[in-house]
Amino acid sequence: MWTLSGFADEISPDPAVQCQVLTELGVGYVEFRGAWDTNVLDLDDTRLGRVRDLLARHGLGVSSIGSPIGKIGIHEDFEAHLRRFDRALAVARTLEAPYIRIFSFFLPPDDDPGDHRDEVLRRMSALAARAEGHDVILVHENEKDIYGDIPERCLDIVEAVGSPRLRLAWDAANFVQCGRRPYTEGYALLRPHLEYVQIKDAVLASGEVVPAGEGDGEVRETIRALRGDSFDGFFSLEPHLAAAGRMGGFSGPELFGVAHQAFVEILSAEGIEYR
Repeated sequence: MWTLSGFADEISPDPAVQCQVLTELGVGYVEFRGAWDTNVLDLDDTRLGRVRDLLARHGLGVSSIGSPIGKIGIHEDFEAHLRRFDRALAVARTLEAPYIRIFSFFLPPDDDPGDHRDEVLRRMSALAARAEGHDVILVHENEKDIYGDIPERCLDIVEAVGSPRLRLAWDAANFVQCGRRPYTEGYALLRPHLEYVQIKDAVLASGEVVPAGEGDGEVRETIRALRGDSFDGFFSLEPHLAAAGRMGGFSGPELFGVAHQAFVEILSAEGIEYR
């Protein structure tokens, strides 16, 4: 039984609307990235408590904290960022989230990624070490323009750090926008470390984000392979159908529903049960 989740701030900045739409769609979990136009890590304890209570009233769980940790430049102050990561750990504890999404730092556009490998691995190792003793797993997302943007460097990160606290999240659209065919070029390489799947598709020729199955993200092939491998985890809708940027995206209620429908139609066609 696969479990659906989603970046509900793509529905609305109002968490009450987020909960209402997810409930109407039958999605039981949230990948919590923000509310009231405020990033999850910048919500004070009072507002975070309001979110927790609202989710509880709707019977919604939190699959992951959609944090921006690692979305700074490789030359920016890491010690301050590491302290910000402590807030992510606290938020995950408050919302009982088993995962925190992280990234591997933006690189200068003309630099050779290999020139920054040692510093990236030092930082990623520090994050994994900081997560020790917390009931949470960090999942690295293959964002564009960071060190771990393509399958080979995602693998390098998780194997070099070598911590059970660090695993991989799969974002097919981001691989496509880096010129890669996700299933063909990345699945076999990354599957041993794959813990979490984000549902977003894109067109290779233009980079345009589209509903699942309408682009070159090889969503169906990946779904079939995951079923064959007995994957049992979260599939988080991150549609980006109205707007997309470095720190997130937006779809609105209607387009979020379109994204949900596209993915569940794939699951139904493949005979895969979900909740």
